Parts: sequence; structure tokens; C-alpha cells
Amino acid sequence: MDHSTHRTSTAHGRTTQASGRGHHGHAGHGGHGKGASWSTAVRATLHCLTGCAIGEILGMVIGTALLWGNAPTMILAITLAFVFGYSFTLFAVVRAGLSLKAAIKVALAADTVSIAVMELVDNAIIALTPGAMDAHLSDGLFWSALLGGFAVAFVITTPVNKWMIGRGKGHAVVHAYH
Repeated sequence: MDHSTHRTSTAHGRTTQASGRGHHGHAGHGGHGKGASWSTAVRATLHCLTGCAIGEILGMVIGTALLWGNAPTMILAITLAFVFGYSFTLFAVVRAGLSLKAAIKVALAADTVSIAVMELVDNAIIALTPGAMDAHLSDGLFWSALLGGFAVAFVITTPVNKWMIGRGKGHAVVHAYH
């Protein structure tokens, strides 16, 4: 096996140093033919969960404070979960030197599936928890359903991220800019 370092180009015209250690030259980040590590998948999922949780909680608080119904509040919460989820990646790759247009493409490629799975699972749990949709912000049921939904979403989304990263998809596209 040739372990010599060679230069490769990315889709964005950047030249990176790569070796036989896996996709983008980062050991443990996975690559074609090698699976991603669980720790890499957990970090990617926590990254996604943080943005989703901030956006979703903010959306629930705003919708509840404005006395909106369940459907508009959930739409706002899901929309803000995507906005905040994408923004974490967007800011990181812009800071690494990408143009805003290129950074948006990277964020969409990196986080869409992860955020979608997380939001689907989390909101399904909230919707299926008896009384959770009608609970107020001051009710323990509201917070237990929301936090329980996040926990289950994390457990389900982590293997999805592991599978995607191991194939050079999802959050793996961000690793070229670290």
C-alpha cells in the first residue's frame, strides 16, 4: 500500500494534502470503502442536534407566546431548526475561507439529511405523546416530550450520519474545510 502523500483537488478548487488514511486525509473521518468512526458520527449528530434544538425551542417559544395554533408553531419550529442547523456549518466553512455561495452548498450537502431525520423523529414523538401538543411552556409534559424527542432523534440520527460520513456524504463534506 502506498502511504506517500499526494495532492488532490476538491470540487471547490481547493488543493489539499491527502494520504492513505481515508477521505480528505483525516484519519477516522471515514471515506470510500472505510466506515466512519462512531465518535465522528456522534460529533456530527451533536453538531446537528445543537442547531436543531436551538431553532426548535425558539420556534416553540415564539409560537406559544404569540398564541399560534399547533400547526403554525410546529412549522416555525421546524423552519428555525433548519436555519440554525445550517447556520452552524455555514459559519464554520465561511470562517475557513469559502465564499458564502460555496458555504451554502456545503451546508446544504452536509446537514439536510441529518436535520430532516432529526426533525421527523423529534416532531413525531411530540405529536404522538398524549397531551404534548396542547402543553404549555410551563408544563413538564412539554419539556419532557421535547427533550425525549431530541434524545430519541439523536439515537436514530447517529447511525444515519455514520453511514453517510463513511460514504463521503453528509457531514463528511465539511471535513475538507477543517
